[in-house]
Amino acid sequence: MLAADPLVLGVPLKYVSLLVLTVQNSMLVLVMRYSRVTSDTPFYASTAVLMSELTKFTICFFITAKTSAAEHKRLSVRHICNDILGGDSWKILIPAGLYTIQNNLQYTAVTLLDAATFQVTYQLKILTTALCAVMMLGTRLSTQQWLSLVALTLGVILVQIPADRSNTAGSMLSATDQSQLLGLMSVFVACVLSGLAGVYFEKVLKGSRKSIWVRNAQLALFSIMPALFGVLIVDGPDIRQNGFFYGYTAWTWGAIACQAMGGLIVSVVVKYADNILKGFATSISIIVSCVASVWIFGFHISPLFLAGAALVIYATYIYGRSEHRRKSAAEVLPVTADDSEQHGQPAVAIGRQSQDDEGIPMVSIHGDAKDTELKLQ
Repeated sequence: MLAADPLVLGVPLKYVSLLVLTVQNSMLVLVMRYSRVTSDTPFYASTAVLMSELTKFTICFFITAKTSAAEHKRLSVRHICNDILGGDSWKILIPAGLYTIQNNLQYTAVTLLDAATFQVTYQLKILTTALCAVMMLGTRLSTQQWLSLVALTLGVILVQIPADRSNTAGSMLSATDQSQLLGLMSVFVACVLSGLAGVYFEKVLKGSRKSIWVRNAQLALFSIMPALFGVLIVDGPDIRQNGFFYGYTAWTWGAIACQAMGGLIVSVVVKYADNILKGFATSISIIVSCVASVWIFGFHISPLFLAGAALVIYATYIYGRSEHRRKSAAEVLPVTADDSEQHGQPAVAIGRQSQDDEGIPMVSIHGDAKDTELKLQ
């Protein structure tokens, strides 16, 4: 008999977590943008990234400690350290570094781009992750998935076309155009790093017996080191002159909290929901961000932007639905580790938490988007 889904106030947990994920995805972009444009003394993005990683590690450490105490009947610092630092934990250094660079690029992009354009363009992470999965893991995509990726790319291109092209044609790039170009480049590089880090992380986790929270703690811990490097090297002289928390406001702390809590929410969503619902949540968050940008930032939605955003939303939903069907078909015919490696497919179940023969939870991630990885980024 299948176990009933956990309930929160009588509502299935998967729907509650998806609602929270939708709100978090929308709020993260809006709060990050608002925190960067409303203050006369902008804070240093490198310090916000570091604070976010420290917050993530603190949360995951306490959850890991609680789990370890329940497993060993007592709280043992040695067991916790062995869980986080032992075994193949060193392999997490690479994705942790890539994610840290990506998080810094997000702040750069959201400073130079309006929230709506950033939110829509950032969905290119689906394309980059899919391409990396095909090249690095040998993942096979269906025809419908390839078509949805093409539609996603076309939608992002439409969003970038200015509403009034007559003023920009044949003229030098203005300062605003240059800022927009730099912002778009930051988004693109962030999406590429997201794809590389996500697929590499998935490859590391194949056959892993580490729990979700241990892996999250490892990622946060190993992200602290490159984040600290960014603070010292990139903004070090200014921080020594003005202070670590220079320019911080309540909105800055809100952006840090949204970024830190996002991974916790994603972990719940990945465990209790499927890709169709996650794609739906992403689509709704794009709509919310666009509408809120009109009200908060005075953003003008052109017909081209509206068409491009609609295409991105449709492509995101179709890709998630196709991925759900592919996984459902894979579950009908179990694949052994030997068979999966022979055909270049991951031996670990993707997109959910499974158990091995001994009943030990095995961590797995969904490889289509950064926001659905089992990490606190």
